[in-house]
Amino acid sequence: KQWYQRRVAITAGIARLANTLSRCKSAAAAAPALAPREKTFQIYRWDPEKPGDKPHMDTYKLNLNECGPMVLDALMKIKNEQDPTLTFRRSCREGICGSCSMNIGGTNTLACISRIDPDTEKAIKIYPLPHMYVVKDLVPDMTHFFEQYASVQPWLQQDEEIDYGAKQIYQSVDDRKKLDGLYECILCACCSTSCPSYWWNSDKYLGPAVLLQSYRWLADSRDHKTKERLEKLADPFSVYRCHTIMNCTKTCPKGLNPGKAIAEIKKLMAKNL
Repeated sequence: KQWYQRRVAITAGIARLANTLSRCKSAAAAAPALAPREKTFQIYRWDPEKPGDKPHMDTYKLNLNECGPMVLDALMKIKNEQDPTLTFRRSCREGICGSCSMNIGGTNTLACISRIDPDTEKAIKIYPLPHMYVVKDLVPDMTHFFEQYASVQPWLQQDEEIDYGAKQIYQSVDDRKKLDGLYECILCACCSTSCPSYWWNSDKYLGPAVLLQSYRWLADSRDHKTKERLEKLADPFSVYRCHTIMNCTKTCPKGLNPGKAIAEIKKLMAKNL
């Protein structure tokens, strides 16, 4: 008897759900269609494989009613539906990997976390990161940037040889807090390519992103090579080309403060060298 009552209740519940879905479909069919919201995107294009091709801007139009809310959504829709030759980097879509860094509306940011301005009267202009060599379209050449990153030796170094995996290298809660605002850097290069000092001296000046990463290890209580790290930075250009313009801090899509990290490095150099 109990089994029969449960079966009757389940059948009645399914019937009610089917009725509700039917009403929803009818209401959706009767609703008036949304007026199209056509947004203009002007995108930097350059293909080195095309003989004689010069950098130019191509214009695309999208209906925002049929597109996701982020600029990366728009770029992917354009590539999938209008122009498969459009080239850009992207990966995580969550502001974690730093792949989709580009200049959007005059600001260096990540396309995946940059919302599309709903004002259809204004076009969105999209360029690759400024003052970097361009591989193609919105793809900058990051080779020099990562060579500079490698030059600060961004890994833990101690006086004795580290047997990785054998035991944990402990750190106090207070020492761990010193790394907040440093380890979150995703190396998107938005800050470095917004820095005028880096524009003019990128061959010698390491730039905000790399110096933030350098300070992340200088501030780590588990690292024993503070003096050696500082000595590698002790020249007129590596650190001291920073003039606290603070474009880096203003543009960082992760809300970090590279300018403060550079100031801390200068303080350590004054104290230890």
